[in-house]
Amino acid sequence: MARKFLYVIAILIVLAIASLFAFRLWGPQLIRLTTVPSAKFEPLPAQPANAYADPKLWIARPDKRGNPALWTPAGYKAAAAPAAAIFYIHPTSYLGKSHWNAPLDDAEANDRAVLFLRGQVTAFNESGAIWAPRYRQATFGAFLTSQAEAQKALDLAYRDIIAAFDRFLKEAGDRPIILAGHSQGALHLTRLLRDRIAGTPLARRIVAAYVVGWPVSRTTDLPLMGLPECTRADQAGCLLSWQSFAEPAEPALIIDTFDTTTGFNGQPRKGTPMVCTNPLTGTADATAPATANLGTLLPSADLGSATIVAGQVPARCAGRGLLLIGAGPNMGSYVLPGNNYHVYDYGLFWANIRADAVRRLAAFRAQ
Repeated sequence: MARKFLYVIAILIVLAIASLFAFRLWGPQLIRLTTVPSAKFEPLPAQPANAYADPKLWIARPDKRGNPALWTPAGYKAAAAPAAAIFYIHPTSYLGKSHWNAPLDDAEANDRAVLFLRGQVTAFNESGAIWAPRYRQATFGAFLTSQAEAQKALDLAYRDIIAAFDRFLKEAGDRPIILAGHSQGALHLTRLLRDRIAGTPLARRIVAAYVVGWPVSRTTDLPLMGLPECTRADQAGCLLSWQSFAEPAEPALIIDTFDTTTGFNGQPRKGTPMVCTNPLTGTADATAPATANLGTLLPSADLGSATIVAGQVPARCAGRGLLLIGAGPNMGSYVLPGNNYHVYDYGLFWANIRADAVRRLAAFRAQ
């Protein structure tokens, strides 16, 4: 499972062509060279009206045969009659250079997206029925360049997300809603919250929004996203976000990029604090020992299965809003530069996230 995650192939290419010393000197440049498209951006048309009525445009939906969102490790079961409806946006699974946006029929990207789904959104299948759309995601290299094509690619991907979300709302009925995303998916989720949730009656149906693996500024973003930050473990109608780093953390690549951007309120994000939810406690800016970790999802060597192992990983929020996990567990060879456990943001805390969603849904239904 982990072999398929975001950044992995790009990093392996870099490591194959450069020594560790060279990577430290020129790593970002080499990654850009091997991943940023040289092709011209293709201004693809919007999806046809009602396109997401077609089951083929969904990786997961309740009526899908062989639904991968129903997978669970041993000892866990998906709910037989799920109470909530869950909309999940997967992270980047397209690593190609020939297009700025993934073709919807790209088999490799689609297979990788299924693996993301199994390792992430399955944490919620005790709480709700899951919808996860295919979308013309921006390629991995779009996040490594300031070219105008990159933003155009992200905007195109977001239009697909809007179309899928509108269809999801029709199919979900009046059930409570959980929103979840990771990395590129979390980026699109921030825009969805701002554009479709904030200031609308729909905000009252949101149990929680899990905006994971993407920074959210407390001062320039959060006030315009329609939900407050989760500060209590039993709080409903709130937002959770974290970015996982082992220690010593070297987050300069993330922080420096974040600091060059503009927030939803039009003000610079530079120097602003980021939302940091500790998934072990479900609260903001908290510290918890490894004994509080109900279970980390560890994939098998052949990626064909995974097991839950409890008590492996502590977590504490520190600095401007990073989630620090101590020395870091041995999850494989795919930790990113800077001790960045981005690949494992969900897997490190899979069982706690599952319990968190159950608890928040209960609080929502009790209101």
